[in-house]
Amino acid sequence: MQKYDYLIVGAGLFGCVFAHEATKKGKKCLVIDKRNHIGGNVYCENIDGINVHKYGAHIFHTNDKAIWDYVNQFASFNNYINSPLSISKGKLYNLPFNMNTFYQLWGIKTPNEAKEIIDKQIKEYGFKTPQNLEEQALSLVGKDIYEALIKEYTEKQWGTKATNLPAFIIKRLPVRYTFNNNYFNDAYQGIPIGGYNKIIDGLLEGIDVKTNVDFFKDKNTLIDSANKIVFTGKIDEFYNYKYGQLEYRSLRFEHEYLKSENFQGNAVVNYNDTNVAHTRIIEHKHFEFGKQKHTVITREYPEKWSLEKEAYYPINNNENQTTYQQYKALSLQENNIIFGGRLAEYKYYDMHQIIASALQKAKQEFSS
Repeated sequence: MQKYDYLIVGAGLFGCVFAHEATKKGKKCLVIDKRNHIGGNVYCENIDGINVHKYGAHIFHTNDKAIWDYVNQFASFNNYINSPLSISKGKLYNLPFNMNTFYQLWGIKTPNEAKEIIDKQIKEYGFKTPQNLEEQALSLVGKDIYEALIKEYTEKQWGTKATNLPAFIIKRLPVRYTFNNNYFNDAYQGIPIGGYNKIIDGLLEGIDVKTNVDFFKDKNTLIDSANKIVFTGKIDEFYNYKYGQLEYRSLRFEHEYLKSENFQGNAVVNYNDTNVAHTRIIEHKHFEFGKQKHTVITREYPEKWSLEKEAYYPINNNENQTTYQQYKALSLQENNIIFGGRLAEYKYYDMHQIIASALQKAKQEFSS
């Protein structure tokens, strides 16, 4: 007889939300994760009073009040507004592209002046039917913005020339003709006070959890321990790469403790230039307006992915999408396995989208 109603493979946001909802319905769950901690990529490590986002900057933002209310059950949020800076050829620029950026680029002060320059450059350098990312970007924002703030950063991020990348990677590039550095347009945003671990701990309260457990090393025994499986890992790995490997980009993080009070004056600073290996530096204390006499920074390096490395960004080109659809067809034939999350669905999700997806899957599961 099975001990659990659900075995949840992966203690990231999707798995934790599903486990929480299942437990509310009286189901017994076991959550496992191969890492030595819970929380997946939103995990924070407290280093001398600073909550360090171990797997890159996570800023919660949503327009969905129901999702906002959901996460606020578990933690109070501060009023952090994401206003990244970008360094290109030794100059600092504000993001997203707005009147501050245009003043820094061209010395202009009015929206009409900025619009005139951008429209002229789009007309001169743009393409009616862009065939790659470079052509798409030039068609959206023109030459100056593209060359200063998009080209080299994107090529570092993806490890190839912008002309080799598909146009659909950049569906739109928001251009604002106001002096507004708020990166997100969402009505609700902030950082949980005390870090994301508070939310994860709240979601998993009273639920059996095991870390340092590799599902694939004891797959049959683990499957036999529950009536149903919720799988949030790589879908191709689940099916033993039957149709080949899906591709990803990976990241490497270098954390550094500094005995100075303030390293860069901002939580996130992007580094565009190719001759700088990292794409950005995160200074974690600024997420929670820390006043400590020390600081912790993280340099983020994009890397070519391999099976030994963590998969971060799916490479959603046509070839990978075709392969994923084959795996998805297999998953739809399963009666006792629920696939969810960015790895299982081969899709990039923001945090609010992951939570919404998990809530929807739980609703479907428990509506009958």
